[in-house]
Amino acid sequence: GTEPVGKISSCLHAFSFRAWCPHLIMVKDGGCRHACTTCLLCLYSCCWSRSKKGMKTSKGDCAWFFFLFCVCLLTLTWLYLAIVTLNDFHILNEFLFHKLEWWFDWSVVMLSGTVTLVTYSSLLLVLALTLQLCHQPLKIHWLHKVLLILTVLIVVTAFVGMEIQWAEQWESARIALQATGPFLHIGAVVGVTLLAWPVADCFYRTSRSALGVLLLILYLGIVIALYLAPLGIDSPCLMEYNQLPPKPALFGHRGAPMLAPENTLMSFQKALNCGVRVLETDVLVSADGVPFIMHDEKLIRTTNVQELFPSQAHSNASSFSWSELQQLDAGSWFLQKYPFSTAQSFSSSEQAMVRAQKILSLNQLLGEAARHNVSVMFDLRPEEDPHYEHLVNVTVETILKSDIAPELILWLPKEFREQVKQQAPGFQQIYGRKRLNNETNELPYVNLPYQNLSSTEIREYRRDNISVNLYVVNAPWLFSVLWCAGTSSVTTNACHVLQKMEHPLWLLPRATYQMIWIVTNCVSLLLIVWAFLLLKKWSRRRESSGKGSDSDVLLTKIHSLLSD
Repeated sequence: GTEPVGKISSCLHAFSFRAWCPHLIMVKDGGCRHACTTCLLCLYSCCWSRSKKGMKTSKGDCAWFFFLFCVCLLTLTWLYLAIVTLNDFHILNEFLFHKLEWWFDWSVVMLSGTVTLVTYSSLLLVLALTLQLCHQPLKIHWLHKVLLILTVLIVVTAFVGMEIQWAEQWESARIALQATGPFLHIGAVVGVTLLAWPVADCFYRTSRSALGVLLLILYLGIVIALYLAPLGIDSPCLMEYNQLPPKPALFGHRGAPMLAPENTLMSFQKALNCGVRVLETDVLVSADGVPFIMHDEKLIRTTNVQELFPSQAHSNASSFSWSELQQLDAGSWFLQKYPFSTAQSFSSSEQAMVRAQKILSLNQLLGEAARHNVSVMFDLRPEEDPHYEHLVNVTVETILKSDIAPELILWLPKEFREQVKQQAPGFQQIYGRKRLNNETNELPYVNLPYQNLSSTEIREYRRDNISVNLYVVNAPWLFSVLWCAGTSSVTTNACHVLQKMEHPLWLLPRATYQMIWIVTNCVSLLLIVWAFLLLKKWSRRRESSGKGSDSDVLLTKIHSLLSD
């Protein structure tokens, strides 16, 4: 009679205590883990309570999780492209200065903003995956939804802006993939391997529903695509060590503009100390017929013309006489605007030397080149000048009267080239275009943006004894790719960096890379299979424990009836 009923009542009281006092049980059975889960829920959903019976992940929540995953990939893609553009960012800084007349290193803004977006989306994705592994609902807060949509709008705007104003960077990205493709592939395989755990957990928790099967098919499709990706990866640096071409020669772009104010005597001397073979620059002609060294057609960026000639500050540099140009300070701007970070590390003596720099005449530059037996290559600006023939004649005459040997002149201006060949047959002609399909006379030397020639074309030019100079190459990864491709020379702002490179950043025999590819895929496949098998085993245990929990609920209800 009463004894069995008393035992049953005691057991039911125990079950009732377990059901109605979960917080006390939490302290005994792992309160730290539950507290962490609650904290994660707060960060993701702004919800301080753990999962309840009626709080489940809906299809809409799954859609937002997929959207979060895509946003993370989008921001990572933009980060990669942003890093690639750093090689050419000085061009964008100069372009924006001419538009705004205010100097700022906009790469700092771009990188800091990009890193912020990548960090936010990545942490939110990790948070969601952790909650999913803890069997918590993915109820993303509305504030996160707004921020994710804002992130997409910012990144898409950046992509569109690049397409409109800086489309050549897409070609830069293609070259960057040649330099980083093998490593990106390994990183991507590691990433999808780590995703095997949450994917398997989601698949078994959804009881193999249509959504779970769709997720599994999508995941396996991505895995197979990544496993086969190396079939489409090609890099000029996948070669035997004995096949590596000679190191490209260095052309000093406006001298060494990372080490001294561009186009000044100090800049060219720094470039010569780096061992450059050619001094590359730009020539304008003053109002009284003196060719001088200057890149911009206006003096406002690289001189103090606003202080000395405020009324003429926005006039073309060619409208000034040589005596007026000699009055200008062509160095102090380098210490005020810091176009490159290297300027901030100058000693006091170097700073004094910078402030003493003046605008250089072509004759002075030719004398410096002659003393060091290096070549000079230049653009003659402005090409649209109605008296351009006169500019050509004055420049050729100045060169012929100087002490430099004619064969040290790399003549780049395309206008009146035939006339120059007659006046100065000793000049080496260098062409700023690719060769034509039906061209009978081979070009001896070409000077092109590095985006304009593929690795295959560089090899073909090299095979046909056409020297190739590519500009402007500053990043070691880019220099490595062009070195492996066989380019003859590069024009650079960073001669002090590239000079120290004794070999490309990486060089790998193709057979070795194929072995790495196969081993990586095999290890990844084993880990993915292990994750799915382990999660399947845990899923069965969870189903068994779930049945036990249903019994507990039933006994609690019986106890309630007996009490009544």
